[in-house]
Amino acid sequence: MRQKVAVTGGAGFIGSNLARKLADEGNAVRIVDDFSTGTEQNLRDVNVSTEVVRGNLADQAFARDSLKNVDAVYHLAAEVGSVQYLHGSYARELFALQTNLLIDTNVFRACIEDEIRTIVFASSVSVYPKRLQMTASSPFREDDAQRTVEPEGGYGWSKYVAEKQLEMMDLVNVGVARIFHAYGKNIYLKEDKSQVIGSLMRKAVRYPEEDFVIWGDGNQKRCFVYIDDVTDALLRIRDYLTVNSRLTVNVGSQDEVSVRDLARKIVDLSGKDIPLKFDISKPTGVLQRVPSLEKIERSLGWKPSTTLDDGLELTYEWATQRLAGK
Repeated sequence: MRQKVAVTGGAGFIGSNLARKLADEGNAVRIVDDFSTGTEQNLRDVNVSTEVVRGNLADQAFARDSLKNVDAVYHLAAEVGSVQYLHGSYARELFALQTNLLIDTNVFRACIEDEIRTIVFASSVSVYPKRLQMTASSPFREDDAQRTVEPEGGYGWSKYVAEKQLEMMDLVNVGVARIFHAYGKNIYLKEDKSQVIGSLMRKAVRYPEEDFVIWGDGNQKRCFVYIDDVTDALLRIRDYLTVNSRLTVNVGSQDEVSVRDLARKIVDLSGKDIPLKFDISKPTGVLQRVPSLEKIERSLGWKPSTTLDDGLELTYEWATQRLAGK
């Protein structure tokens, strides 16, 4: 069924890829973005040509006007970034919390006022208790976020509070996707906010002009999920909400890799002789994050289909072209 769909943050990494898939389905897609991190190049790279509304969702009037007359909203806009960017200081933590709370509140209020029936919200692994992320714990189940309320930093708190707001919106069908470390085409590459895959790929492509330095000792582990699998899950959540009112699921992979081994894989893709250097003075981040996928498999029949090796190869090829200005 063709719909009018708004994608907030639609010029960003996940948003641009999602907008392409929605447009391919024949939906009328409206991208709402302030282009602070999203780019027109992202839209060109995924061949999206659609309505674009430019502005800041922290402005209540803009949020209200930009989301009028749509059937559904994918809310991805947020202040995001690297460990250093989000958690480098209490001031930055507070900024992420306050900015995201303002954006989320404005978007949700606009949806209520315009009687938009469906919201799919991009949440995060950061809603889970930080103490569990700092230990080798069992996979996170969706209800673990409720047992001990201890999100990771200002960003995690903002996502947790947003989920609580959505729980109170009883006249709206709500899907929440807790995304675990997405990567792929249009991942952020610049030094200021790039996460681990984007950062290491940029360094590998630019080496030796840029040093290939890994933050921490490299023993921290992550589970990465390729962007096409993420957007597939987001579309399935929307379809689920046509006959159900609520769903909160983890979206990720259960294949763990240490940052050290990830770096080796990226070096191999580069074909260069790059020594691994570790800077233990830099923040390492949490120890481990593994999602339970039992609920999303049961509810949506979804599981990731792209292997890490295949996804990294595709992403490295794209990153090489992007950094070359192509």
